[in-house]
Amino acid sequence: MSIRIRLLLSYIAMLLVPVILFGIAVMIISVALLGDVKSIYKPDGSERNTIAAVIEQEADVSAEIRVRSLNSPDSLLESKVQELLDTQLTAIRMALIVRKEGQIVYASPSIDEPELLEALPAFGSGGDFHEEKMKNRGPWNDRQAHWFITKQNDMLFTDGSKGSAFIAMDMNPLGRFAHRYFSVFLITLLAILVLTNGLLTYFVSRSIIRPLRSLQKAADQIKEGNLDFVVKPESKDEIGELASSFEQMRSRLKQSVQLQLQYEENRKELISNISHDLKTPVTAIKGYVEGIIDGVTNTPEKLDKYVKTIYNKSVQMDRLIDELFLFSKLDLNSQPFHFEQVDLIAFLQDCTDELHMDIEKQGVSFQFEPQPGVTEAWVAADRDKLKRVLVNIMENAMKYMDKEQGFIRMRMKDEGAAYAIEIEDNGQGIDAEALPHIFDRFYRADRSRNRNTGGSGLGLAIAKQIIEEHEGGITAASEPGGGTVITIRLKKLTQGSQGGGVQA
Repeated sequence: MSIRIRLLLSYIAMLLVPVILFGIAVMIISVALLGDVKSIYKPDGSERNTIAAVIEQEADVSAEIRVRSLNSPDSLLESKVQELLDTQLTAIRMALIVRKEGQIVYASPSIDEPELLEALPAFGSGGDFHEEKMKNRGPWNDRQAHWFITKQNDMLFTDGSKGSAFIAMDMNPLGRFAHRYFSVFLITLLAILVLTNGLLTYFVSRSIIRPLRSLQKAADQIKEGNLDFVVKPESKDEIGELASSFEQMRSRLKQSVQLQLQYEENRKELISNISHDLKTPVTAIKGYVEGIIDGVTNTPEKLDKYVKTIYNKSVQMDRLIDELFLFSKLDLNSQPFHFEQVDLIAFLQDCTDELHMDIEKQGVSFQFEPQPGVTEAWVAADRDKLKRVLVNIMENAMKYMDKEQGFIRMRMKDEGAAYAIEIEDNGQGIDAEALPHIFDRFYRADRSRNRNTGGSGLGLAIAKQIIEEHEGGITAASEPGGGTVITIRLKKLTQGSQGGGVQA
């Protein structure tokens, strides 16, 4: 049974059981009501002359109100005076009402019919009122109302506003009885409510608190860093669903922590590898400089060789530092991009002409194959950043090239909403388990770090971030030993943008 149904049934029981028990209690003491009414109106006055006592008390309070209305009318606006007069009237089952400029400023709490306050006599019609004079006074003599005005004192307050003070009498026997036995009714009602609510609360809360305590223990375990446990739902209600969600949260949190630990491990390894890569050229430079200082380069040929080696090591170190700096700025979104309207075919042809010679010097053939029939392909791009992507991909291809007849082919295709740039090589390929992670930050598929495949391992991560800033995508497909295809997709420019601003 769901918590909602349980609470609904509990709510219904809390309503019905107290009503039934309270009705029984009312029936038991109803006999006293008739006796009480007869004693009040006993004609011979042998027990007490109740009518005389009421008239005397009313006369005293009425006289005090009259004196205050003449001498200090503003005192009737004071809460202490109002409560004092109302207390005296309540003792004889009467009530006080104070009105100022048509607004009720005080009404006895015993008047439980607010609509009657709107039908009070107007200012200037003050005096003593009796039942026969109240026949035409609206709701105050209605068959549903049991209040009668016995006094009305009109006055002028010091600020010149008009006011009236009324004394009303409750002629309802049930109301008098309820007033006299209010404490008995209240205690009886409280006892019934406490008993009913206590039992129902115990049984309902028992089924709710127990699984909540289990969830609390699980939360404490997570707070202490322990995620190696299982949260088992103890019921099929909302708390059971919460326990299932809590278990899913714990499981995902555990996976997240494991990924974070792996990320941190990769970061530490990256720092270690970068330190190694930086130290290697620095050590070489230092050694060659020491050789020059010690006079080892005693011939122009040796000196030229040493200087060239120092230069190459410096370029290698500068390139590594540049990659780290660029990756850091991209990761912090602090690298500015300068987008402009670019004809992708012309741009790729220029890059091909510039890179062709350097690639073929390393024994790798390179060619660019645009899609036949496509003469222009306009995109919004940052020329320098996009060129950096192409260079990183091609350098990565050459780094892992293991064929004597190596080749790199670049193709461009029109895919409707975007242009695709495919860069294919016939290198050693990428293992299936490493392929989904080659664009991840701090991830290197090759961990040998030998002289041929060394590097920071940030080339493809940088390429991915740059392409994502272009609102494009980059993917990879590969087979071990069969080469790799990297595909870049850039959105076309919308029509009408080629002659004006850049719209992607």
